[in-house]
Amino acid sequence: MARSARRERDRRRSPSSARHADAIRVALMEVAPAGLKKPRLMAVTELSGSQIVRGLAGYRELAGEKKWPPLLWSFQGGYHLCEDADELEEWERHWAEVKATEIGGVIEGILAPHARLFPRSRWISYVEAQMTAIQSSLDMIAHPQSQ
Repeated sequence: MARSARRERDRRRSPSSARHADAIRVALMEVAPAGLKKPRLMAVTELSGSQIVRGLAGYRELAGEKKWPPLLWSFQGGYHLCEDADELEEWERHWAEVKATEIGGVIEGILAPHARLFPRSRWISYVEAQMTAIQSSLDMIAHPQSQ
């Protein structure tokens, strides 16, 4: 990553979100492998709801950098640290399916009408092709063929 891009990213991440992320990490490590739902996470960390939200966003930014375990959310357990390959794969497939559906909606609801209005536009042809390729890639992640 270019030095200027790294500085820009660090500028966007506030020191408080990093502190909140660390507080969330410590709280979840103490209850692992169980998880905590947001109200309990707020009580344990003594953070407000908005601080929890910023801390969760900060955690996702810092996890790869600091080699922290992935953070997942489920209806049953709330937020939890996950090191189970099958659970991570299932979450990633679900995420890919959700994003493919969202992109399909953009293609059908925004790009297709734009293309009908301006059929000779190079811009819309390019954007539509790229978004269709992204949707196809996400579909292949969400529904891989058996090998």
